[in-house]
Amino acid sequence: MSKSSKSGAYQQHYLLNRAKEASELLKKHLDEDHVVRVISHNDSDGISAAGVICNAISRGGGKFHVSLVPRLKDNVLERLSKEKYQLFFFCDMGSGYVEKIGQLKGQAIIADHHQTMDSTGDEKENLVHVNPHLFGLDGTRDVSASGVTYLTVRPLEIVELAKLAIVGAFGDMQYDDGFHGINQTILSEAIESGVVEEQEDLKIASKGEPLYKALAHTFQPALPGISGDLEGSRGFLEKIGISYGIKFTDLANEEKDHLKERLVDLNPQIFGQVYSVPKEDPALRNLEKYAEILDACGKNKKHAVGLSICLGDRKSAIPEGVEFLKKYQNSLIKGISWIRREGSQEMENVQYIYTEDKEKKKIMGTLATLGIDLKILNPEKPVVTLSRMHDQVKISGRTTLEMTSKGVNLGFALEQASKSFNGAGGGHNIAAGAVIPYRDLENFKNLVNDIISTQIS
Repeated sequence: MSKSSKSGAYQQHYLLNRAKEASELLKKHLDEDHVVRVISHNDSDGISAAGVICNAISRGGGKFHVSLVPRLKDNVLERLSKEKYQLFFFCDMGSGYVEKIGQLKGQAIIADHHQTMDSTGDEKENLVHVNPHLFGLDGTRDVSASGVTYLTVRPLEIVELAKLAIVGAFGDMQYDDGFHGINQTILSEAIESGVVEEQEDLKIASKGEPLYKALAHTFQPALPGISGDLEGSRGFLEKIGISYGIKFTDLANEEKDHLKERLVDLNPQIFGQVYSVPKEDPALRNLEKYAEILDACGKNKKHAVGLSICLGDRKSAIPEGVEFLKKYQNSLIKGISWIRREGSQEMENVQYIYTEDKEKKKIMGTLATLGIDLKILNPEKPVVTLSRMHDQVKISGRTTLEMTSKGVNLGFALEQASKSFNGAGGGHNIAAGAVIPYRDLENFKNLVNDIISTQIS
């Protein structure tokens, strides 16, 4: 075993020990019949994480009260401080508010994977803080919030919940030609136990709709000139001699092979390992598609539908989720067309996209990622999106692994810049968010540009 492999194994060991502490605290409260107060993020990973802990509580015979929120703000914590629960469980958030969470009336578990922290929480007797960054692991690539939450219930031996940890990792865009670190550990357990199966396949959005739509709706991995572009998709299929209206399932084997070869030329990641749950509903069988449905529920502000799917609703919730996904895909097609048309405002070290449009605001972070992946925007400069919300601006930042290797850390950049204007922000090196007053927007843009310049140099 190499030195780095040994180091990684030790780091995982310490994280697993901390997660075991959290599991013991959770079990203590379940044994005492306490209702667990769950607070989680309202995106795909956060919904999956809530699904993991709420399912575990139910399986343990317990009860929960769950809230899904866009971010952990002071007013949310103030409201929680008036609640009289014995145990608070925070998923996909909390590491930046350890001090305030430590002041809640009950005990608390934080299962987070973001780098922004105000305290380790080691000195607090009423709190267990589980975060990979505490042990030298990377919450951007090694494990999602769903994975961290799964680790806290892993000692309860409910291995079927590992599938939701993988869904969360997909939702957090942590699959990069394979999983790494804790994600790979969880995946291996899920495969060995028979919960998840893997096979090689084409990763197109659907095999049951006309092929040109299926390809245009394929955003992960992105296909330049095709993803988000119905006309481009039709043109591609006509050029390679395949009927654009046919379904993938109706293609002859030679046509499937020909299509695969041409798509791999565009992006080799379009063909690779696909992870599925054979006994699951067809709409959710592919775990990457499961994550996309949860993401669509989050983007459409129907978080409860996403959580209902995770908790086992197989009647009304799945059809709703599938409809939200279709709506989301159509919004992305319109958004990509808008970015192609308008481009970005480039500064020396960063580029900005601004909107006041209600529909675009929901998908700005995704559009930033796709703008880079589809080579519409300059990959050498981080993309920072700006969505005006009355007297505030909601901010999302996205960049590439190549730029993070050069020193870019969007989580720290947006945290530092937003605090300078009485805002709040943070996240990962590759993806982060913030909220600031609208009146400070121009000064904020200049400051972020300066911070990124310092990081690179």
